[in-house]
Amino acid sequence: MTVEVVTLGCRLNAYESEVIRAKAREAGLTDAVIVNTCAVTAEAVRQARQNIRRLRKENPGAKVIVTGCAAQTEPETFAEMPEVDHVLGNADKLDAAAYAFDAGTERVRVNDIMSVRETASHLIAGFEGKARAFVQVQNGCDHRCTFCIIPYGRGNSRSVPAGEVVAQVRALAAQGVREVVLTGVDITAYGADLPGRPTLGRLVEQILNLVPELPRLRLSSLDVAECDERLIELAASHERLMPHLHLSLQAGHDMILKRMKRRHTTAQAVAFCERLRRMRPEIVFGADLIAGFPTETDEMFEATLAHVRDCGLTYLHVFPFSARERTPAARMPQVKGDVIKARAARLRAAGEDAVAWHLAALAGRDVELLVEQNVSARTPTFAPVKLAAPHQAGALLRARIVRADRRFAYAEAA
Repeated sequence: MTVEVVTLGCRLNAYESEVIRAKAREAGLTDAVIVNTCAVTAEAVRQARQNIRRLRKENPGAKVIVTGCAAQTEPETFAEMPEVDHVLGNADKLDAAAYAFDAGTERVRVNDIMSVRETASHLIAGFEGKARAFVQVQNGCDHRCTFCIIPYGRGNSRSVPAGEVVAQVRALAAQGVREVVLTGVDITAYGADLPGRPTLGRLVEQILNLVPELPRLRLSSLDVAECDERLIELAASHERLMPHLHLSLQAGHDMILKRMKRRHTTAQAVAFCERLRRMRPEIVFGADLIAGFPTETDEMFEATLAHVRDCGLTYLHVFPFSARERTPAARMPQVKGDVIKARAARLRAAGEDAVAWHLAALAGRDVELLVEQNVSARTPTFAPVKLAAPHQAGALLRARIVRADRRFAYAEAA
């Protein structure tokens, strides 16, 4: 075997895994499995350990290298595993030199992530076998939400200069990539550390103007408290900026939001969605929501369920609360595990209903589709579509939605 990179977690990890693959190849690494981990919940860390054990059994002669956020926040967890050969922190994983292992190489190389001050743009040749590509515009986070361990895995907020981002997008478009997703840890914080303090809206405008050959631009998770006015205007009006925004909401009750140390209120979230929907009626919203945050009562949880309806959310990423060591929320009065599980199930059911409603509403419409693989495609609103016949991944085509079930819309040639 050569090098296999296994990605766990977010879109930023997906981007970085492509960089890792290129850097490992540059270093001449062979016969290795690199696991790019996630630390967002305790369950994510458990799954990482489970995957590592499986990969060791499947690849008995290969080196197993663990990196990513979980490796950064709790390196001892992975260093204690006999299946693991090396542990690399987030500061080293994108450096080719880190993969030049020899007899004198440290088994664990995890440095202080808070000391990192810059985020480089890594030009990649494309995303193997994928219709869309992710481009990192920012890393780290300056906020300290009481439940979140990610700043300890990623460090403080750092932005990639606009010229480097535009060059990355242009290079991908030249290779035939039809959709680019801008990603980071807190992308609405973009530019605060750069000269002139440019905003995410300004960056998006530059990409749309300077790379007209890119058909589709999409954004990853947004903080409604940080979205600048130009970004809102573009999301409401520019047809090449996809009408699908994913919001970091986390809860639908103001007291819980305050205890989370979030920066928006429920009223602000509702107003944000209503304003954009008035300006661009086809727009849809997804959201991250946490079920069972400490001190959450039944009444508070019902408010979060109502918030799904009030904001008109379509796609829900539901996280059962998981206490992370070193976070303030871990020291708050905890909700019982069975209650958390039940609340998460109800939120997921609400999300399934919302997706089903959105898919049903597409029936009879002609839409532009980006083919992901064979008969699988996505609309601009990110709705999953099954095609009547296979097409090449990355193709853009017009099709008519003829019917839908609770999971997919079904299309035939328009």
